[in-house]
Amino acid sequence: MSHAPNRTVRLFLVRHGETADNIQMRYLGVSDVSLTANGKRQALRAGAALSKLPIRVILSSPMRRAADTAAIIHAACGAELRLDARLAEGSFGNWEGRTRAEVLRLGRQDAELLARWESDPACAPPGGESIQSIQERMADLVEELADEFPDASVAIVSHVGPIKALLASVLDIPLQSTRRFFLDPGTITVVEWGAQPVLRLFNSHAHLGWASARWMKQG
Repeated sequence: MSHAPNRTVRLFLVRHGETADNIQMRYLGVSDVSLTANGKRQALRAGAALSKLPIRVILSSPMRRAADTAAIIHAACGAELRLDARLAEGSFGNWEGRTRAEVLRLGRQDAELLARWESDPACAPPGGESIQSIQERMADLVEELADEFPDASVAIVSHVGPIKALLASVLDIPLQSTRRFFLDPGTITVVEWGAQPVLRLFNSHAHLGWASARWMKQG
C-alpha cells in the first residue's frame, strides 16, 4: 500500500459494538446482524468519547452492526455520516456463522483450506474474500481520505478484517501477523496515515472501562 506524501489524516478506527455472534466467536462477515444491548452501550460510550474531539466526518461500513454503531456516534458528534462499502467486513463464504471448531469438523478439505487461509493472505474461505483483497480496498479509501481531509480527524466504523488490514500497512508487517492482534467490539484504535504512518493507540477500552473486556474476566 502506498503512503500519502506530505499529508496526514488522523483516523479514529472504531470496531462496531458487540453482536451475539461476537460473543460466540463465530465467523461474522456479510451476515447483517444487529447489536446486542451491550453493543449499543459500547456505541454510546464511543460516541461520548469522540464527541470531545474535532471529528470532521464519520465513515461507516453499511452493514447493520457498523451502521447502527455509527449512527449512535453521529448523534453524539454531529459530524457528517457517510456509508462506504469498502469498510464492510470480508465474506466468509461457506464458513459464515460457524466457529473455527465447527469449520474443522466439516472435514479434511475444509480443515486444509482453513490452514492455508490462516497462513496465506491471498487465500479466501470457500466463496469468500481474502484479507489481501480487503487490504486493497482499504488502501483506496485511506488515500482518498488523506487527500480530502489533510491534517484533520476522521472517525471510521468498521470490522476486524478491514481494521487489521490497515494496521498491517501502517506497521509494514505481513498481513497474517495481524492474527496475533485481538480487536474487541466497541474499542477505538488511532492511526495517523501519511508518508510515515503511525499507530497511536490500539484496541482502547478507556471509554468502556477496562474491566469490560472479556479477556480481563478470564482467569
